[in-house]
Amino acid sequence: MSDKVYNRPTARSRELRANITLPEQRLWGCLSARKVGGVRFNRQFPIGPFVCDFVSRGAKLVIEVDGDSHGHSERADAARTRYIEDMGYRVIRFWNNDVMERLEGVVGEIERVLGDSPSPSPSREAGGE
Repeated sequence: MSDKVYNRPTARSRELRANITLPEQRLWGCLSARKVGGVRFNRQFPIGPFVCDFVSRGAKLVIEVDGDSHGHSERADAARTRYIEDMGYRVIRFWNNDVMERLEGVVGEIERVLGDSPSPSPSREAGGE
């Protein structure tokens, strides 16, 4: 395999998946394998030019886990959120310390948001597409 560096979002996604933060790792332990509401999430999933922390394509939900650097980039975060929402997704954000200190509450909020969302299309297992 070549050492060539690609600027495609999928290459960045792979890099981020390999270097997961501790808060992302803790939340992924709760989201993986359809553990929350039976909904499938992907980690470090590209939407347009952005790589989102967790995405449920079926539920059209993006979950972002923000560290201290996001406190200084409110305008950039707002533009990113607008773009992702324009693509049809709902975006919810949690601070790293929320995930680390009150994980149950974070998962409860995700479950609440999923409950408020319209049902995703039928799963392939149920014979839908």
